[in-house]
Amino acid sequence: MELEGLEERMQKTIGVFQDNLSEIRAGRANPAILNKVSVEYYGAVTPINQVAGISVPEARTIVIQPWDASILKDIEKAILASDIGLNPNNDGKVIRLNFPELTEERRKDLAKEIRKIAEEARVSIRSIRRDGMDEAKSKCKNSEITEDEKANLEDKIQKLTDKYIAQIDKLLEDKEKEIMNI
Repeated sequence: MELEGLEERMQKTIGVFQDNLSEIRAGRANPAILNKVSVEYYGAVTPINQVAGISVPEARTIVIQPWDASILKDIEKAILASDIGLNPNNDGKVIRLNFPELTEERRKDLAKEIRKIAEEARVSIRSIRRDGMDEAKSKCKNSEITEDEKANLEDKIQKLTDKYIAQIDKLLEDKEKEIMNI
């Protein structure tokens, strides 16, 4: 039983959780919101950041400047087809995405959404813990380790789980503060 393997899986879960949080629109312009937007470019579906420069000139504006002006309309269509909830402004050279002020109701909805994402991450961490505990029990049953070693291993797995659950809680708290205080 490798504790490092369990810890690596838990770290990946934290990474996915952070990615999911970065894609939530919190009222400030964040280029990560475009991570899942792809555009048809010469017959291949390509992420938007590979066909255009993306910048944040102001707190509530993202500017997308394609390297090939002929795909401006395609980028606009891809943004409209995505579920990011923003309307692109196309001036013929660049596309601007303006982030409106968040209403109190929208902030509460976003807070609920990030709590749900956090709970999914916690469940994933607990699932990894269960896998480790099951493996420890199996090794003890097969006489590969003693009862004491099993108890020691289970204690270490629980401490690892607690550490990563606390990280999720801290990230959640920080994101909630960001959303509610904008």
